[in-house]
Amino acid sequence: MDWFFQQLINGLALGAIYALIALGYTMVYGVLRFINFAHSDVLMLGAFAAYFLAPPMAAVFAPQSISSALAITILAAAICAVIGMTIEILAYRPLRNRPKLTVLITAIGVSLFIEFTGQHKNVFTSARRRFPDLLPTRDFQFAGLVVSSIDLVVLGTTVFLLAVMWFIVQHTKTGTAMRAVSYNMQAAALMGINVNRIVSFTFGLGSALAAVAGILYSMRSPSIDPLMGIQPGLHAFIAAVLGGIGNLPGAALGGIVLGLAETFAGGIPGLSNYRDGIAFALLIAILIFRPAGILGKATIEKV
Repeated sequence: MDWFFQQLINGLALGAIYALIALGYTMVYGVLRFINFAHSDVLMLGAFAAYFLAPPMAAVFAPQSISSALAITILAAAICAVIGMTIEILAYRPLRNRPKLTVLITAIGVSLFIEFTGQHKNVFTSARRRFPDLLPTRDFQFAGLVVSSIDLVVLGTTVFLLAVMWFIVQHTKTGTAMRAVSYNMQAAALMGINVNRIVSFTFGLGSALAAVAGILYSMRSPSIDPLMGIQPGLHAFIAAVLGGIGNLPGAALGGIVLGLAETFAGGIPGLSNYRDGIAFALLIAILIFRPAGILGKATIEKV
């Protein structure tokens, strides 16, 4: 039982990060109906933004303090929000009325552009760097279980941001406009909604979440490089599809389910080398038996 509950704690922490990344995927898909594959690279940019912001913030605030960590996170999220909106304006907006395949290929191109630019010797280089300790790390032990303070921060931050996203989407004027654009972009424009502003806001919000997720991921796995976003981004995409892409609670549920599945598999002898395989097996199973996802609803398209 100790092993079970320990793996449960570890799986919840990993799943919380997947859920946070999946929220960005599902928000963009909910509004524009396409997958922003550059989202995982914005996660990487958020981690590097925090890496470079840590020294000056430590000089302003006390090192490894809550105020310093908050300042770094807010600034990194703001930087990535601007980057996300810039990507949308330059790469996706001109293609909004083109076939979805064109936009998808463009998203892959933007992702590769960010990755290879980051590896340039005058940018980040391809070397791995140690992520700074933004908060003091401490292990809490009770009933034979070990819980890291970083895992508690990850879980608390994810729950808080999920609540904030739900409130924005369901109980604000901008959230109402986002849902209107998601339902019918042309009708929303005719009703006076500034579609471009709403789409940019969605990209900015999703990119800010990616930055926070990148920081939390780096705090748990304290090394960063320009390709660090590929694996968590791919797993978060699987989590979004698993829970029901376009559905905020579904993205959260999919992240938790995938994190638990990977963690429990990693703790079983003989399955530890197949964690990625289990993730893709879940994706194949959900696409076969419930294509809309766990919380998604099947829709009928007229042709």
